[in-house]
Amino acid sequence: MNQFLQNMMGMGGLTDQVIATDFLLSAKSGVQNYTIALTEAATPELKAVLREQLREAIETHEKISAYMVSRGFYHPYDLTEQLQVDLTTSDTAVTLAND
Repeated sequence: MNQFLQNMMGMGGLTDQVIATDFLLSAKSGVQNYTIALTEAATPELKAVLREQLREAIETHEKISAYMVSRGFYHPYDLTEQLQVDLTTSDTAVTLAND
């Protein structure tokens, strides 16, 4: 096993943060895509389906955000604290890549 993977295996909390962040970004992208699709939908039936999927995507985003806030991974109302989390995560990623 290469050194990078060995380092990652010992970092359970950080990998949870990375997975949650990736999931949050994907959820945000899904919300954006459903919104665009909804504005371009041609039939009322399709619009109804897309509205429901958009509602579910927003709920998913809310749940992921709440999880991340509860774990200290995400600070949407404190930019200074979020910057510190982001800098620490970036430093750790650089260290992992260099080891």
